[in-house]
Amino acid sequence: MASKVTLGPMLAVTTAASIGVAKKFDLPLAQTVGTALAAAIPFYLFVWLSYLYPIYFSELRHVPTVPGNPLIGQFFTIITEECGVPQRRWHKELGPIIRYYFPFGAERLSVADDEALKHMTVKNPYNYPKPVRAKLWMVRILGEGILLAEGTDHVVQRKALTAGFSIGAIRSLTPIFWEKSLIMAKLWKEEMTTSHLRVKSFEALEWLNRCTLDIIGKAGFGYDINSLEDPDVPIREAYRLVFAFDLFSRLLHGMQAFIPASKHIPSKMNRDMETSRGIILDKATEIITTKLDEAENNIGKKDILALIAKENKKLKENGEEGLSFDTMRDQIMTFLGAGHDTTATAVAWTVHLLSTHPEIQSKLREEIREHMPFLFDASTRHDPRLLASVDPDKLPFMDNVCRESLRYIPPIPMTVRQSIADDTLGRYKVPGGTVIYVLANTINRLPCYWGETADEFDPDRWDDLPPSVVPNAFMTFLQGPRGCIGRKFAETEMKILLCVLLSEFEFGRDYETADPEEWKMWRLVLRPKEGVTVRVSLLGGGGVGEVVIDGGKGRGR
Repeated sequence: MASKVTLGPMLAVTTAASIGVAKKFDLPLAQTVGTALAAAIPFYLFVWLSYLYPIYFSELRHVPTVPGNPLIGQFFTIITEECGVPQRRWHKELGPIIRYYFPFGAERLSVADDEALKHMTVKNPYNYPKPVRAKLWMVRILGEGILLAEGTDHVVQRKALTAGFSIGAIRSLTPIFWEKSLIMAKLWKEEMTTSHLRVKSFEALEWLNRCTLDIIGKAGFGYDINSLEDPDVPIREAYRLVFAFDLFSRLLHGMQAFIPASKHIPSKMNRDMETSRGIILDKATEIITTKLDEAENNIGKKDILALIAKENKKLKENGEEGLSFDTMRDQIMTFLGAGHDTTATAVAWTVHLLSTHPEIQSKLREEIREHMPFLFDASTRHDPRLLASVDPDKLPFMDNVCRESLRYIPPIPMTVRQSIADDTLGRYKVPGGTVIYVLANTINRLPCYWGETADEFDPDRWDDLPPSVVPNAFMTFLQGPRGCIGRKFAETEMKILLCVLLSEFEFGRDYETADPEEWKMWRLVLRPKEGVTVRVSLLGGGGVGEVVIDGGKGRGR
């Protein structure tokens, strides 16, 4: 079996051979070596990499392969369509494990097979870390926290963080979820009252990003960011800059995965990234510096940082490896970035889906009214005793709606892995170094798991799932030790936000703006290019007009 010879050794062999030929036949050395290299490089790129190796020699050649020329592969199909959608088609046609190509015969696997996923995520997860290239741009904004840590570092971090994300810890934080959700609803209502209108269009994603950023700040670190009432706070502006969607920015982000030095190109995107990183790093350092001593010594603190610091101190006192200052700071960067944007995006998509399925919205609102009637009364809506007495997990249809929304449009549509050592997935040998995609936005919609209604938004499906819906059919949070440690935090936050919003407002589709489902862009999360704009009506009355709020910042246009 031929191994995939890389360019460096090939050039070395070619050079050595051409030198030998030049000496034996008394040929000009420089000209002979130059001619040999001039022939060898195109042969390597266009014949060996892009034809001979992937088709005749690769150990992956027996994996069902998407038809196409390995020279170009399926690259342009993948970058011009929604993340995961091409792979949905290919899996339906070819099976649960498929191979496709990036340019110059670069092989990629997409895995949707239940047993193979179980092997990757549960049985042998640390053989499948994220490729270094995939981490390059994310680490600048998210730090080397638990999301990007690998191997032993990940094991140590997850052990130290577990206490902060226990069910009990999250329940103690729900007053903050209610507080910030109610503030956002109050601000929406004030916008409407000021305009003397009962119907307005809000760009919900921007508002939800500010709300969830405030929640993670206070619940995570005991730090009030207050971006709801101050939308231009620097930390929020930093995240706006990160997620630019113009074509050049997207191309440059992609280039940096292969050419790290391109981050030094004097472009607006690179300047924005560095500005954002500086703001986020400074804020994380400020939080960890001012809060760590307080968190370690004040057992009454209930925010996540306090619990993590307490557990970290205990680990070190027992002689175990704990988290360093830099690692703790990187956790804050991870929680600030990934911890607010994912939930905001999930709730925004849910609000959009409810706006296009009014019968589901009404059914969900009635369930909230039955279990939490006080939310529908202005005089009791903010009562802390009543808020403390209810449990959003006791709403079965709410649970169905959230799970179905997260299945139908997973906020994080994919993760990429690269095998360290040779392994077997399904019936295929996978050599070390193989790049493998696990696409939630593919797997969550496959008919082999979800039946013929896989592409329909149907919360009722969760009351009678077919036997084919195995745990790995729902990959929104991944599985195993690399699964999302903040899953319960996000689910609880999501339910409380929906309880607050649906008890005050009714949502309708805004047909003057583009359908957000038509163009979903992947940049850490699967977000609509132009946000999620919905018509928001106060419950109990019709609208007399409508105004669009510019960017959700409360400035009319």
